[in-house]
Amino acid sequence: MTNNDIFKKLRVALMLRDDQIVEILELVDFRISKSELGAFFRDEKHPNYMECGDQVLRNFLNGLVIHLRGTKENPKNPNEVIAKHKAQIPAKEGDSKRPEFKPKAKDPEKSRGDQAPGKSDGAAKKPAKKKFPKGNGKQSVVEKVKFNFGKNKKS
Repeated sequence: MTNNDIFKKLRVALMLRDDQIVEILELVDFRISKSELGAFFRDEKHPNYMECGDQVLRNFLNGLVIHLRGTKENPKNPNEVIAKHKAQIPAKEGDSKRPEFKPKAKDPEKSRGDQAPGKSDGAAKKPAKKKFPKGNGKQSVVEKVKFNFGKNKKS
């Protein structure tokens, strides 16, 4: 597991945004821009991908301890800090404000499964032609196959 993987998993687990990570790194006097930080979270195949060094991860972890626990003079409760992060995440539009969407058919003919929408008259539909109707002289594939049932017969 690389430093980038550890950094990504911590960001997701603690629900941290990029600006919050920059603030955490500034707690230990380590300055990094959002664009440099975004390069750590990119896919490895991306041209702007950058490998996270040991120094960056070490400073982030040290800053994270201060961010969650606080200092000796000013202690914090880590659960309250994480709850504050949850509260700052904007709610999605479809979560609780809108009930589950279930479309209702306006026209009962369109909701029928036996015909396509817009074609309400079944008599106008032409029957599909069979490729090889009976009596045309073509031998079916099944009749061409000879079954030996696994036995080699010598005649």
